[in-house]
Order: sequence, then C-alpha cells, then structure tokens
Amino acid sequence: MDAGLNQLLKWGVENSSTAQTSSDTPSDPNAPQDAPPQHSARDLNPDALAALLGGPSDAELLVESMTAIQTSSVSLADKLVAFDNFEQLVESIDNANNLGPLNLWTPLIAQLSATEHELRMMAAWCVGTSVQNNIKAQERLVAVNGIAPLVKLVLEDKEQSVRRKAVYALSSAVRNYQPALDELIGLLPESALGDKKGEKVEAGDMESINSIMSKLREGKA
Repeated sequence: MDAGLNQLLKWGVENSSTAQTSSDTPSDPNAPQDAPPQHSARDLNPDALAALLGGPSDAELLVESMTAIQTSSVSLADKLVAFDNFEQLVESIDNANNLGPLNLWTPLIAQLSATEHELRMMAAWCVGTSVQNNIKAQERLVAVNGIAPLVKLVLEDKEQSVRRKAVYALSSAVRNYQPALDELIGLLPESALGDKKGEKVEAGDMESINSIMSKLREGKA
C-alpha cells in the first residue's frame, strides 16, 4: 500500500477508535480526559487525502499552474492567479522539493525573463519561497543556474517590485548555503560588498549577508 494512504488509514482507525470509546463511556465530569490521537489531520499527506477524495494532488496543481503560466492564450490576469496558487503551494517544503522531480524549476526560472514585469516578480517570489530554509531547493536553484538571472533582475530591472522580490529570492537562496553565496559574490559589483570586498563571506554570517542585501534593496550596488 502507498505510504500516504497507509498513513491516512492509520489516522482514520485512531480517530474512529477514540470516537467509539467516547460514545461508549458514560459522561463523568470528574473523569480524566482522553488523550488526543497521536496523529492530527494536519499530519496527513495532502496528495493521499486528495487521491482518496478524488481531487487533484498538490503535484498536479503545481503542474497545472505552470502550464497556465506558460500558455500564450491565457490572459495575464489568469496567469497571475496561477502564479499566486503556485506560490502558496511551494510554501510547503514537500511541494518545493517536488519542483525538481516535476521538472518545474526550468520553466520557473524562464519566467524571470518574461516580458510582463508582473510575471517576473511572481517568478522571483516563487523562487524565494521555494528555497527559504530549504537546502534541497537551494541546491536545485544553483543546479539550474538560477542565481545569475536573479542578479540580473536586481541590477537591471526597471521595476522596483521585481527588484525587491529578486533580492528576497537571493537572500533566501544564499543563507547557510555556501555554493549559492559564492556564486552570488562572484556576480555582484564590488560596491555591493562594502567592507567585505576582497574577503571570503561565509554563508552562516547573517550580519554580512544582511548588509549585502540591504545595499541591493537600496540600489547601491
């Protein structure tokens, strides 16, 4: 049996047993309360739950959202709705880690070069959400060469909203992940490095990273 469905079955048995015990026991205000079930509904695998209920899985929703974003006949307004759904989905670390197996990193990075600035902004936002506190996603971002296009947005994009989301994405990408930080440092002008110019910046040095990101947000790079 699929692990997710097995988890769902176990949850159902536990909660069914708890409910049965409660209904069979006379009400006694002085009696100790039953212990809560070991697994709450929040622990359930959303894809397994969706499969049981007949709805689309998160993986399917991610693919459907990206398909809409890439389809030329879809209006900009609808693409932005799809991007908003995509961003909410990748707030889950499991969904963010699924971008690789679903081959969604490449089309996501491609949207950083979209003609419409709203799409560039949303793409940067989704990258930042995906890689935040997520080393697997940070690794994938570097593997698909996603640092350079984000730097290009920060340094060259005319829209402030795009630049700010690109800084957010870079900030999330480099913290506690040295390969991403090393690549970023190599792409930035020296003016962005401040007193760290010519020095090795460590991915765990939050003060130095904050200083660099502050300069990028203020357009002082």
